[in-house]
Amino acid sequence: MAQYTPMIEQYLAVKAEVPDAILFFRLGDFYEMFFEDAIKGSQALEITLTGRGGGVEDKIPMCGVPYHAADNYISRLIEQGFKVAICDQVEDPADAKGIVRREIVRIITPGTVMDGKAAGEKSGNNFIVCLAEKGLCYGLTACDLATGEFYVTTIKNSLALLTDEVNVYIPSEIIGSPSLLTSLQQDAAQWSRPALCTAWQQDNDSLMKKQFASADLKDLSEASLQSISLLLSYLNVTQKRALSHLNKIRVYEQQQFMTLDLLTRKNLELTETVRDKAKKGSLLWLLDRSMTSMGSRMLRRWIEKPLMNKAAIEVRLEAVNMLYHQLITREEIRQQLKEVYDLERLVGRIAFGNANARDLIALKTSLLQVPQLVQICFASKSATLTQLVQNIDSCADILEHIDNAILDEPPVSVKDGGMIKPGYHEYLDQLREANINGKQWIAELEMKEREATGIKSLKIGFNRVFGYYIEVTKAHIGTLSADRYERRQTLANAERYITPELKEKETLILEAQEKMVDIEYELFSELRNVIASQMSRLQKLAEIIAVMDVYQSLATVSAANRYSLPQVTEGYDLMIEAGRHPVVEEVMKQGSYIANDSMISASDGRMLLITGPNMAGKSTYMRQVALICIMAQMGCLVPAKSAIVPLLDRVFTRIGAADDLISGQSTFMVEMMDIQVMTEKATKRSLVIIDELGRGTSTSEGMSIAQAVIEFLHSQIGCKTLVSTHFHELAHLEESLLHLRNYCMAVKESGEQVTFLRKLVKGAASTSYGIYCARIAGVPDSIIERAYTLLNEFEARVAIQNTQAETAAFVQLSMFEEQDKLSKKQQKKADPRTEQIIEQVKSVDLLNMTPLQAMSFIYELKKKITD
Repeated sequence: MAQYTPMIEQYLAVKAEVPDAILFFRLGDFYEMFFEDAIKGSQALEITLTGRGGGVEDKIPMCGVPYHAADNYISRLIEQGFKVAICDQVEDPADAKGIVRREIVRIITPGTVMDGKAAGEKSGNNFIVCLAEKGLCYGLTACDLATGEFYVTTIKNSLALLTDEVNVYIPSEIIGSPSLLTSLQQDAAQWSRPALCTAWQQDNDSLMKKQFASADLKDLSEASLQSISLLLSYLNVTQKRALSHLNKIRVYEQQQFMTLDLLTRKNLELTETVRDKAKKGSLLWLLDRSMTSMGSRMLRRWIEKPLMNKAAIEVRLEAVNMLYHQLITREEIRQQLKEVYDLERLVGRIAFGNANARDLIALKTSLLQVPQLVQICFASKSATLTQLVQNIDSCADILEHIDNAILDEPPVSVKDGGMIKPGYHEYLDQLREANINGKQWIAELEMKEREATGIKSLKIGFNRVFGYYIEVTKAHIGTLSADRYERRQTLANAERYITPELKEKETLILEAQEKMVDIEYELFSELRNVIASQMSRLQKLAEIIAVMDVYQSLATVSAANRYSLPQVTEGYDLMIEAGRHPVVEEVMKQGSYIANDSMISASDGRMLLITGPNMAGKSTYMRQVALICIMAQMGCLVPAKSAIVPLLDRVFTRIGAADDLISGQSTFMVEMMDIQVMTEKATKRSLVIIDELGRGTSTSEGMSIAQAVIEFLHSQIGCKTLVSTHFHELAHLEESLLHLRNYCMAVKESGEQVTFLRKLVKGAASTSYGIYCARIAGVPDSIIERAYTLLNEFEARVAIQNTQAETAAFVQLSMFEEQDKLSKKQQKKADPRTEQIIEQVKSVDLLNMTPLQAMSFIYELKKKITD
């Protein structure tokens, strides 16, 4: 066995504790990586890989990063899905006997990032999700360690519903039992984001009971309790510190919110666009006029989880509508919120012991805005805003503590002093005075020495290695007394000396400076701990401010875009007058968006079959109906002249087509799988949207499956349904399906020019204008002309085939009639003329006839049979 040096042996012992993480091993001013970690780290961070002797013949792979810049490197590793274990010195090297003791002080994973840059302050929450399975239930716990948010729910034994709920949080890390994670990973294609999956089965019930009050845990299912216990155990092992800011469980049930599966959120572009996966162009981008990071994160949650409670929705709508009509009040709130920092993350840093003096000043600045915000809310006369701030705790005592102790512009580091205000601590003030007096004494000594020696260039300086010194150029060395001046350092052109009285004063000044720094850090830590003990108060205040911010954001957007107050009902009918797509309308600022009505009712049609060409606006129209419903249920005014919106339990969308090549599934297969989910989970209270139903297979099969799906949704489920299709032949279903109505997108034809009016009108389309769309897309004219030629030939063949079918049917019917007549007259043999007609039909070349020739042939036959 290889004999490594003691330091490498220590490294290997620590590394054995975290085999799945990259170990940052502190050596002096660097974090070093060795062996496989060095190879991985150098590749991921694009830094030089070197080698180091470790007691064996071959050099050990090694790379490192500076201690002071470690956060940036750690962030880059976390972004690539690695875990990073931080191993620091835990004893003073001066007190160490042998090698300095080192221990892992924290394990950073994608789901436990606390640093602002790595956590992505502007991109929303960074959730870690823990899953547990107990009996017929799943327990789900989601936690954002940086903000202290802690959500818990129970899901009945449905892996599909569990996947839907996991996707709501877009977690960066998922932990749970290996078997459960394996089951989830089988549906990895359904995840909104790739997530690090960590198998974890160590629970800790005692830690859970210590972290949360018994009342918070009383009504939770066994599955939920286990998921909480597993997560707290994981956080305790990785973070190795108290998690005091995790003090409130937010328990909810899925039934409290409208269910939006991943496909629906993706197709409707609620928080990001399909093409670029960017916020710009999404509903969140449009509605986010929030002034704080807290408000922006809460707005995202409201969009992804619309409410199912009519009273709760109306509470939100009252506040938004009131601010909509009060421009001055709205702007006053926005101005005050400008000075509010991210309280949730500030609280998290304080609880973790990571906050510096500037963080406390940010907290102070934020708290200073609270009294004015409260006053504005009371003056608004909004019942919702008044209730929101009725019993608000402004945390004035915390503000006072910070104001008394911390300077307005403190340094970044908490270990270099310069943070505490004069007058806050008596002994600290005495040391400061001694330090100031000492420096003044130094300046006076410099003047005194110049006069005594006559050396005008003599100066007194200081450095960290040699302390204070008297510097004299070499030309004046002979004028100094060897008895009084002791040489301290030799330079190229000068000598540095120390005198007994300077040495004595140096000791006093340096001791004062060192004590000042130590006392300031101690005072700052005490203040930070005092604030940390008030976590729950600050978190509650942060939540109130975030809600206030969302209200003003929705009101600001609604006022800017002329939205209207929806009427939310518990009935069935959905009535939208002059509805608009909110995002498309915003993007088309230079153009005029064509508004459309939507009337879906139990008595006058709950299913709309929409036909018409591409580019006419079918998909946009259907999306806008869904978005208006979602906006209403999240508590926002809607882009319409008026709207009566029923509570929807789910929205399903099948818009667009894409192959799933990895799973070996075609476009049509993907579509059918989506249809299966809709038909299985939709209820009478759902809204189902299907765009271009039945494409991806042959025309006859596509039409058949489309009709079957339409009939099932119409007759078996009875949900509100919008279906668009190119198969205008399906328009006949209006005659057989009681609740189906035909609609189409209006088109204006003028010669060869076609204008899409983007207006929904009653009736069915007669053509799809596919070749015209190809011309607009820039397809070469030769192809367009050939396509029209082929289309005419195809339509002619269809006409001939129809004529042939009609001819055959007519002849057959005529023969039956003639046979019937002969039977009645009891004739023993057929009329020779009948035999002649039959032979004539058998011998004719129908396939090569023109439509006109076919019509003429039928006329002649009819005449002969009549005669």
